[in-house]
Amino acid sequence: MTILYGIPNCDTVKKARTWLAAQGIDYAFHDYKKAGVDAAALRGWVDRLGWEVLLNRAGTTFRALPDADKADLNTDTAIAIMLANPSTIKRPVLESGDVLLAGFKPDTYLSAFNR
Repeated sequence: MTILYGIPNCDTVKKARTWLAAQGIDYAFHDYKKAGVDAAALRGWVDRLGWEVLLNRAGTTFRALPDADKADLNTDTAIAIMLANPSTIKRPVLESGDVLLAGFKPDTYLSAFNR
């Protein structure tokens, strides 16, 4: 099963959803603003991709955090930030079988789905 995680009004998520639909790929959408993000799933993503890939430090939500929260980041502090503020997770996250991707690039999705 393919699951796309993100926030529906995010432009990058919209592009990924449009791409998946155009390719005829069935997927479930998980809105982590409304449904949150599962701590075990997030830890698994971090184990596979690294917190540095998943934590969106360029976004307004992260930049608005107190400096103390952003200091001395490590795996545990990054996960805590992402759990408390799902908007700080790079969007979208795509899970499909063994495939796990963060962000959207059409070429990467093409390769992931062997298209």
